[in-house]
Amino acid sequence: MGRSRSLANKWKYINPSYYLKRPKRLALLFIVFVFGTFFFWDRQTLVRDHQEEISKLNEEVIRLQDLLEDLKNDQSVSGEKMNFSHSGGDVGKKIDYTEDPVDAQRREKVKDAMRHAWSSYEKYAWGHDELQPQTKNGVDSFGGLGATLIDSPDTLYIMGLDEQFQRAREWVANSLDFNKNYDASVFETTIRVVGGLLSAYDLSGDKLFLEKAQDIADRLLPAWNTSTGIPYNIINLSHGNPHNHGWTGGHSILADSASEQLEFIALSQRTGDPKYQQKAENVILEISKTFPDDGLLPIHINPEGEVVVYSTITFGAMGDSFYEYLLKVWIQGNRTAAVDSYRKMWETSMKGLLSLVRRTSPSSFAYISEKVGYSFVDKMDELACFAPGMLALGSSGYGPDESQKFLSLAEELAWTCYNFYQSTPTKLAGENYVFNNGQDMTVGTSWNILRPETVESLFYLWRLTGNKTYQEWGWNIFQAFEKNSRIESGYVGLKDVNTGVQDNMMQSFFLAETLKYLYLLYSSPSVIPLDKWVFNTEAHPIKIVSRNDRAMSSGAGNSVGQQKSYKRPLTRREGRFGNK
Repeated sequence: MGRSRSLANKWKYINPSYYLKRPKRLALLFIVFVFGTFFFWDRQTLVRDHQEEISKLNEEVIRLQDLLEDLKNDQSVSGEKMNFSHSGGDVGKKIDYTEDPVDAQRREKVKDAMRHAWSSYEKYAWGHDELQPQTKNGVDSFGGLGATLIDSPDTLYIMGLDEQFQRAREWVANSLDFNKNYDASVFETTIRVVGGLLSAYDLSGDKLFLEKAQDIADRLLPAWNTSTGIPYNIINLSHGNPHNHGWTGGHSILADSASEQLEFIALSQRTGDPKYQQKAENVILEISKTFPDDGLLPIHINPEGEVVVYSTITFGAMGDSFYEYLLKVWIQGNRTAAVDSYRKMWETSMKGLLSLVRRTSPSSFAYISEKVGYSFVDKMDELACFAPGMLALGSSGYGPDESQKFLSLAEELAWTCYNFYQSTPTKLAGENYVFNNGQDMTVGTSWNILRPETVESLFYLWRLTGNKTYQEWGWNIFQAFEKNSRIESGYVGLKDVNTGVQDNMMQSFFLAETLKYLYLLYSSPSVIPLDKWVFNTEAHPIKIVSRNDRAMSSGAGNSVGQQKSYKRPLTRREGRFGNK
């Protein structure tokens, strides 16, 4: 009985009525409950914080391991010669390279040019798309997206201009806004903005750049909502409403519609969201259904019906990067079976390119003509001077005989492109050239807007052959820019390469492409090595990630999750290469 009474006395303490009759004890119980809750919550927070710290420490361990590996690689590069053969073998093999004091001096001169271009932009056009150096003001050529600020950071990073890179990064973080009532070019926005941001992310590891890249890509995606999946070329960044230029008759442009694969595949790899890759790869799938035997497509294609539209065939303006990206997606995927279809399409197109190659008289300069129907047009854009670099880069995928054939053609075409520069009084190339019997080459459209294509090809040919002639040609071109285009407030193009009359625009691609390729032309091959990186058509380096998903099919892009997981490498900046 005593035991029952004792148990009853204990149970009364859990009866709510007991405390209702005793307010002081109720208050005490409440205080104990509150303190207990705070104690428990604090322990949970500490556990979470501890887990986050462990995660950060693990990441730091991985980062330090990568850094150690990079340092080992640096030592191996500086401790032994790398032998590049002239046989068109695998990228990155057999080049004879040792640091040359002349290269170091030239590299510093190019770096100084970048400092001058960037500081002029900072001083007179900060936040605007491009600088007008003559009038010392900014202009919004791309709707006020800050094109130069997004096009330039990877160049700044590679050159080791850290303070300038950080200022650009702060602007992207605090001022970059894509919610603009502006009809943007899907192509230009992809290659400059998406490409520039992805490259800055791959180089620095700063997720801010990746988040911004995803933001702008999401605004572009509705352009692909057509019956064929071939995108419209213009879209309003705020409201959507995709459409095409009126002057194309409602058709899409080949290069503009089929040159987004590198950027959108990379974005899917880095975010794990397959929708970007799906949209971009479905374009190539649709084109492949009616791909011609010579692999040459007209510059106008139909987004809402039969793909092929009667128009000019060219490796110049409006055609160029379609062929470039067939090769580079194969490289981006690390040449695995999943991307073989791109390589096959590219090789088919190169057979077609051979059919367009003609030679001048009396000097036998090789050039790539254009074609309308069955008629050849003896004209070549400076834009088509990307082709020698493309051919050299792609030659390694052929057998020995074909490899040598395409590498030799690349060298012939590079000689022609170099002479586009050397044949004018200013030693700067015009926009395009015409070829008449007995006259070799004549400037057609005579302006020069600081384009990069020729120095791009010289960079690839030097990297892949080790022939220092290409460095000399590049230096001559750089000196011509310095003589004719450098002014106190930046760099300008020329209205006429024959008279040297200057224009009033510093194109963003001068910083993104021209100066980057010139800088790399005098840098060690271990700086942005071609077996680790692939350049988009705006010269933004994107990390190569092996693709092991199924080859492109009607479900293109659905297997993003099956690819080798993306791991951002710790890339060594210029100072870590010893290239200061």
